[in-house]
Parts: sequence; C-alpha cells; structure tokens
Amino acid sequence: MSEEDSELERLKAKRLAEMQKNISSRKEITQTKEISKEKPKENPRDYLVNKLGFRGLEVLENAESQFPNETKMIVGKLAELIKSGEIDEIIDGGKLLTLFRSIGLSVRMQTKINVEQDGKFVSLSDKLSSRTSDDGE
Repeated sequence: MSEEDSELERLKAKRLAEMQKNISSRKEITQTKEISKEKPKENPRDYLVNKLGFRGLEVLENAESQFPNETKMIVGKLAELIKSGEIDEIIDGGKLLTLFRSIGLSVRMQTKINVEQDGKFVSLSDKLSSRTSDDGE
C-alpha cells in the first residue's frame, strides 16, 4: 500500500505544480493586457492632428478624401518626424497644402471670395448673380 500512496502523492504534487504554473501564466497575461490597456497606441493621424494649426485639419481632411492611400503614407511619415522631434513646430493649413503640392498631390480646396455690399459681406457669386438679374430687368 505504501507504494501506491507514494505514487499518489507524487501525482498530486505534479498536478499541483501544473496548476500553480497555469495560475502564474494567467496572471502574467492579465498584467500584460492591463499594461497594454493603459498605453493605447496612438494613431499616427492623432500625432499629426495635435500639431496642426489654422485650417490644417481642413486641408488634411480634403487630402484624405481625395487621395486616401497617399495621404495615409504621408501622415505616417509626418507622425514619425514629429515623434523623433525633427518637426517641432505647428503645421498650419498653408504649409500642409504646400507639402502635398510639392509631392505632386494637387489637393483641391473650396474657395470663397467675399465682397462688401451695403455694409455686409456677400459672396462674389451672389453679388454677380444679383447684378445680372438687375441688368436683365
């Protein structure tokens, strides 16, 4: 009987060691998940958006809608440069538009020209359309 008891004790010890190993590995997995939750990876676009100035976001959104693949690559490179500290200034819309155009991407922007008429600012197209309707009468 003592041989069976020693065999049983050995199996119990082996099973206990396996269970402890499983518990410790689960704790490690849980800890790594918690650490990854605490530090969510920032999207390269977010890095760039944080550095954009006046009308920069407008230019970026137009570029993304007109040239999605190319813009994604450019945003990734700009985010790298921002992270490394090579770009530390605010990028306004004019600079971003110049960058896109120098690369060969002709990003189209909506333009509007306002003129003053009777103390109010009116778009040029409205002023011209009202002038032609006045002439036609």
